[in-house]
Amino acid sequence: MKHFHDKKILKREFSIGDRVLLFNSRLRLFSRKLKSKWSGPFEVTQVFLHGAIKISCPSRNRIKVNGQRVKHYLGVSNEVKIIEVIYLN
Repeated sequence: MKHFHDKKILKREFSIGDRVLLFNSRLRLFSRKLKSKWSGPFEVTQVFLHGAIKISCPSRNRIKVNGQRVKHYLGVSNEVKIIEVIYLN
């Protein structure tokens, strides 16, 4: 039984400065079918052993969560890099 459970657990690697989404397991709203179960993005401030991480949260200072409750944020980053400007005549 433990073997089947362990197969579904994904090994996720986080580093300081990564942006993550937090899973909201206590969502009990009327329109929960349309509401996203993920909140964020939050920034990883500290990484502990065995997959626990500490994230910065605007409502609190920092909270410590299990690494299985977060996923990487794949949204638009704030950094814009201009490599080369080409002018067309």
